[in-house]
Amino acid sequence: MIKLTDVSFMRGTKVLLNSASAQVFPSHKVALIGSNGCGKSSLFALLRGELAIDAGDCIVPKDWRIVSVAQETPAVSRTAIDYVIDGDKALRGLQKELAQAEAAEDGIRIAQIHGQLEQAGAYDVESRAATILSGLGFSTPQLQSPVTDFSGGWRMRLNLAQALLCPSDLLLLDEPTNHLDLDAVIWLEKWLQRYAGTLFLISHDKAFIDNTVEQIISVEQQQLITYTGNYSAYERQRAERIRLQNIEFEKQQAKIAHLESFITRFKAKASKAKQAQSRIKQLEKMETLLPAHAASPFSFDFAMPSALPNPLAQMEEVQLGYDTKVVLEQVKLNLVPGSRIGLLGRNGQGKSTLIKLLAGVHAPTTGVFSTAKGLAIGYFAQHQLETLDAEATPLLHLQRLDEKATEQQLRDYLGGFGFHGDEALATVAPMSGGEKARLVLALVVYQKPNLLLLDEPTNHLDLEMRHALNIALQGFEGAMVLVSHDRFLLSSVCEDFYLVDSGEVNPFSGDLDDYRDWILKQQSEEKSRLNAQASENTKIDVTPKVDRKELKRREAAFRQQVAPLKKAIEKHEKKMDSLSALLSEAETALADTSLYDDNKKDELMSWLDKQTSYKQALEEEEMAWLDAQEQMEQAREEYDAAN
Repeated sequence: MIKLTDVSFMRGTKVLLNSASAQVFPSHKVALIGSNGCGKSSLFALLRGELAIDAGDCIVPKDWRIVSVAQETPAVSRTAIDYVIDGDKALRGLQKELAQAEAAEDGIRIAQIHGQLEQAGAYDVESRAATILSGLGFSTPQLQSPVTDFSGGWRMRLNLAQALLCPSDLLLLDEPTNHLDLDAVIWLEKWLQRYAGTLFLISHDKAFIDNTVEQIISVEQQQLITYTGNYSAYERQRAERIRLQNIEFEKQQAKIAHLESFITRFKAKASKAKQAQSRIKQLEKMETLLPAHAASPFSFDFAMPSALPNPLAQMEEVQLGYDTKVVLEQVKLNLVPGSRIGLLGRNGQGKSTLIKLLAGVHAPTTGVFSTAKGLAIGYFAQHQLETLDAEATPLLHLQRLDEKATEQQLRDYLGGFGFHGDEALATVAPMSGGEKARLVLALVVYQKPNLLLLDEPTNHLDLEMRHALNIALQGFEGAMVLVSHDRFLLSSVCEDFYLVDSGEVNPFSGDLDDYRDWILKQQSEEKSRLNAQASENTKIDVTPKVDRKELKRREAAFRQQVAPLKKAIEKHEKKMDSLSALLSEAETALADTSLYDDNKKDELMSWLDKQTSYKQALEEEEMAWLDAQEQMEQAREEYDAAN
């Protein structure tokens, strides 16, 4: 068990923790949350033994294997798969010892090491490494590419793969989704749900936290406050605590009324499409949880665009590509004021390429792409963080956009993005990634765009800034196209989804749960294809003939063999349906604002406990269902290979 007792901790002259206490039991999955600079990463360094506390006790079991993601990637010529396996120092050490024993012809030692290698998982390590790399978005040919061939973001994925491959009792992940696409995030989520050790997670991805942890430790006013359940449960508990204390609650009423108007407007025009209903639920949930964000330092709105031509942009049979390579073809898209489009698709399928076409960075190779006179584009992409003037201040960046505005007006505006007082006069050079991202967003919002193009806008943003962006986007009057791995943002601001896959861009009729299922199906089919290909490569040329009677006997034996698995799958499906209904009932009850009255506190806590219990049980059933499905697939593959 990890136990922090009356811990006081400083970095320089800044007090991060003051007599703070918390405990985490073995195999628990915990998210560590708090504002930027509150000490989350320093606490990780403390758990790794790299920093010392000033007072109190920090106890981590001495025999625990602690693994975290390396922040630097050496420019080595090792292949990607070898680099990932290199992260398992114990395994590589045994392989080195084996080579020495073989050179010395020490038979006894060779036998001993082979036993140790088997326990260390040496004989399937390449298969495990390849599976992890594939899940994180690497293609099969890339596994043999040298590390030097990969960009910074892809090298961080290699470091993440190293951490996932290493055996560990305590896994520390600091913003693991920052360099991932949505499909890789979904894969990582499933991997972490199966992880048997203790997980400590720092993340600003609300949906990712929701689906991976069962406990929240929040750094609040130099204390560690523990909340039971995932991030949604934390928001409800915190909202209730703040409401009961009446802390800054009154100033939220205007925002609640503001958001209610969007809920009402959206309900009036929403179809019965599943994704529309999902967005209504997200909006209503945001309205209920606004008090949890009462003390947020961020607050801004999109001003009404100067013009709203209709349509803003049109594409007809557009083809996109680089040189002779075609990325997308036959693209048809019509953007009008009020369009809220989320682009879905696996890594490398062309989402960012489509955004760049709309932004004017690329031109179509064929087809018709027309834009309206008066089009004003607000384009946010990660590379723009590096285009900021390193020697200029946030205030100077804005003054270059608007020379007529007074300094006080610009300072007031920057305050909404967290640049208060002297922070507005600090140069960009030493800023963190989150501060740069906030500044780029401030510049985009200030220019009153009528077409917003957002390519992973929440990378580096903390949870409060993500919430402020979400609220601001609800009031945006123009058209928006969004690429993001933040599913909460996608589901709460997008009204339509388009799937970018296999060179095409087509409407996606489902919601993000349906997209998750689609991704898992694609990954399963890819795994089956690779297994079939591997089986084909090892087949003997001469295949013995099997008579039909023998074949029927084998099929009957196979059906009998998998019958328990089939029953288990059906049992889990029924249980999942039942739990989903109970969870829906709990969430419906919690959406009733009257439940938050003082005299219903016990009833509220009861529903919160039920929701947490149902969600955890549902996740367990889903994992059991997935395991049974995988066993069924493996049995089928083995049967097909043998016959």
